[in-house]
Amino acid sequence: MKVLLLLLLSFVLLTACSNNEETTQTNEDFKPYHNDHLLVSVDWLKDNLNNEELLILDARGEDEYLKGHVPGSIPVSWQQLSNMEGSPGDEDWGVVLDAAQLSERLSTLGVSADKTIVVYGNPNSWGEDGRIIWMLQLAGVQGKMLNGGWTAWEAVGEVTKEVTEPVPSNFSVAELDLSLFASTDWLSENYEQLVVVDTRTKKEFDGATDFGEARGGHIPGSINLPFKELYNNDSTIKSQAEIEKVMEDLGINKEDTVVTYCTAGIRSAHMTLILKMAGYENVKNYDASIYEWAKNDALPLD
Repeated sequence: MKVLLLLLLSFVLLTACSNNEETTQTNEDFKPYHNDHLLVSVDWLKDNLNNEELLILDARGEDEYLKGHVPGSIPVSWQQLSNMEGSPGDEDWGVVLDAAQLSERLSTLGVSADKTIVVYGNPNSWGEDGRIIWMLQLAGVQGKMLNGGWTAWEAVGEVTKEVTEPVPSNFSVAELDLSLFASTDWLSENYEQLVVVDTRTKKEFDGATDFGEARGGHIPGSINLPFKELYNNDSTIKSQAEIEKVMEDLGINKEDTVVTYCTAGIRSAHMTLILKMAGYENVKNYDASIYEWAKNDALPLD
């Protein structure tokens, strides 16, 4: 009987050690995001929902907001923080507002440097949450993206139709941080020496003009990487290792200066944020994107 008990105890201990080794191996294989402060989970948001220093922005637009939203969130569109004078393709149409105008708009939303700001969007849309966080970064504010966006929150979180009115702040920025920004003039002079990534679909890359672009095609030498290629099937962001593998397969290194673009700088801003999160520090969003580039006949398209 004692022998049987000893054998049973040995088996239990051996199994436990084996499981510990497997767990240790799994933990060692896990690679956190290089800049993981740019992303929060649904669980984190649920735990911090009543934090008075938390400001939640809903990037889906007011119509979707009114159908249901994260409690305490405030609706905002990328257009509110961008120059919408003129029409697509006009110089500076759709680009981020200047420092003074952006300060005023952000103040009306209650943005301040001492608040934790979380932005969520519809992962089946154009990446508006990433665009808004990118504009916050230009203003010196580190926003955070909700991983999985509205889809993930709606599945497990509390949903309300109660409208939250913003509490205005006195936010002000003297000048924008343009280290994440690429202009048409700068890109046209330097694109041949840069890694340029087209975040549109392959159809658009090959010449489709589904959104009223003046010309079809892509910036010469650019690499096509649709922005949703960095999503998992459940609309969460791919892991650090998976992002690195995607970029490695395209021949893109973390030391490269990378410029992303799309049609109007929305999808490309989202990818700029994700690449920044993964440690690609020298990444810029070409804000005016193909709308402005294609309207200038002096600029080449392939």
